[in-house]
Amino acid sequence: MRVLVTGPDGVLGSNLVRELLTRHYEVSVFLLKETKAQTLNGLAINRLYGNVLNPSDLDLCFQNQDVVIHCAAATNVFPARNASVNRVNIEGTQNVIDAALKHKIQRLIYVGTANSFGFGETLDNLGKEFSPYKSSKYGLDYMDSKMHAQEMILNAVKLRQLPALVVNPTFMIGPYDSKPSSGIMVMALHKGKIPGYTAGGKNYIAVKDAAVAIANSLTMGKIGECYILGNENLSYQEAFEKISKAIGVNPPKRKLNTFMVIAYGRINSFFATVFKYYPSVTKELAIISCDSHFYSAEKAKNELALPQTPIEVAAKECFDWFVSNGYIK
Repeated sequence: MRVLVTGPDGVLGSNLVRELLTRHYEVSVFLLKETKAQTLNGLAINRLYGNVLNPSDLDLCFQNQDVVIHCAAATNVFPARNASVNRVNIEGTQNVIDAALKHKIQRLIYVGTANSFGFGETLDNLGKEFSPYKSSKYGLDYMDSKMHAQEMILNAVKLRQLPALVVNPTFMIGPYDSKPSSGIMVMALHKGKIPGYTAGGKNYIAVKDAAVAIANSLTMGKIGECYILGNENLSYQEAFEKISKAIGVNPPKRKLNTFMVIAYGRINSFFATVFKYYPSVTKELAIISCDSHFYSAEKAKNELALPQTPIEVAAKECFDWFVSNGYIK
């Protein structure tokens, strides 16, 4: 089977491409021309170049493919309202839909986010695939655009017979995080740069588990359905304790005051706007960190055979990769 992966050089894509190769698929990757994609070096893949905003690029690359896995997305959260993020995530996804239909792709797998469903705030009320979207309250074009793109995929299934399904990972941790993305938290814990934990929490998943479930979705799962890919629902205190233990450091002990956390986020956003830098904490991220975003992955476990690797294992694999590649000394 011939499989094309867009956005293959992120932490998910890099693990996914490896998982597909272990299954002996013929793998092509769709990259921006300026992308070095060092995490893909040495792999038996076909590199294709273009931009999801250019339909002609997609036309060339979708030819002779059986399955397309659309991972590519703009994930910037600052500024919160961002026309570029909307273009890539919405217009780019529309172009992918049109190309998939034009070239009669057998299955399109859209990689969304669990944030596109309403989150549970307690462990006895978990967010599921039918939970109404809540994250519009944060005012982030990243979240809103991913929700919009997911709706476009599902509408195309209903109205245009697009053979697509959606996978919705939660917070992924693991190796090959070259940007780095989620691994920033692992690095910060190792360096002792996280002063404390906020009142919130989230769902965590080993990125390798997400990759397995997505690879399974080439032949498993149902067209027109969504699947939350997650594992452990943890408060930030619990997550920091587990990750810190896995990488051999002491976890932060102090619970941060919610008012002060949000105030810091507001101040940081203000100065980032004035002095033109990309802040590590924004007003929106500060607010999000004080909420709990808990989800159920039962549907994906049942229908996509989603594995459930402990978060400690994923954190150690992430840490070891950073050490091996010079990110951590």
